[in-house]
Amino acid sequence: MNELVSIITPSYNSAKFISETINSVIAQSYKNWEMIIVDDVSTDNSVEVIKHFVEKDSRIKLIQLSKNSGAAVARNTAIENANGRFLAFLDSDDLWKENKLETQITFMLDNDIEFSYSSYELIDEDGNQLHINKDPLSKINYKELLKENQIGCLTAIYDQVKLGKCYMPLIRKRQDYGLWLNILKKVEYGYKVPANLAFYRVRTSSISSNKLDLLKYNYELFHIHEKLSALQAFYYLMWNIYRKVKN
Repeated sequence: MNELVSIITPSYNSAKFISETINSVIAQSYKNWEMIIVDDVSTDNSVEVIKHFVEKDSRIKLIQLSKNSGAAVARNTAIENANGRFLAFLDSDDLWKENKLETQITFMLDNDIEFSYSSYELIDEDGNQLHINKDPLSKINYKELLKENQIGCLTAIYDQVKLGKCYMPLIRKRQDYGLWLNILKKVEYGYKVPANLAFYRVRTSSISSNKLDLLKYNYELFHIHEKLSALQAFYYLMWNIYRKVKN
């Protein structure tokens, strides 16, 4: 098992957290990876922090966008430049457990799986565990995912040899949700690795923190980008609200 994994990481004003994120990749027991970090014209010292790692480890690559374009463009730029068979996603403030890649790639190869994800834990801005686990269904299809995005971006991996390169829709929010939906139009199911493999950092300032705002973007994703009728989009939006209230 020595397939190259390309890690897709967008960065924007991430200087406070990205060192810890990169170090969680360097610490992986699985060593055949490249980390493609695309900086979206940060105004802090993110680039300097990232360059420090680039100079020390040739597997870490930095691409700097010429104008601020949003996370979807940053991620798609990384995907376009990815050389690996497997594409994994890790945002600039999240963390992987050290066995993440080894466990997940083994699971995918042993079971001939094109698309996988895992459960994960929540941490606060200072890295303290919140003792909350996010545990998605063991397998998810397109219709089930429409009801709720259970796939944490920091856990997802797809096999681009089997699926081709799959890109994120060019929307400001929910672009990862859109990508998983696109993949599940190509394969019947995504499958959960039976392990908890990552830490998601809960930030009050993040664009995903306003759940009511996200419902609006979910409807837009369903109706405009997934081309569901207004009634279908509203139906799945109600499912999203129900799942959020239930949880």
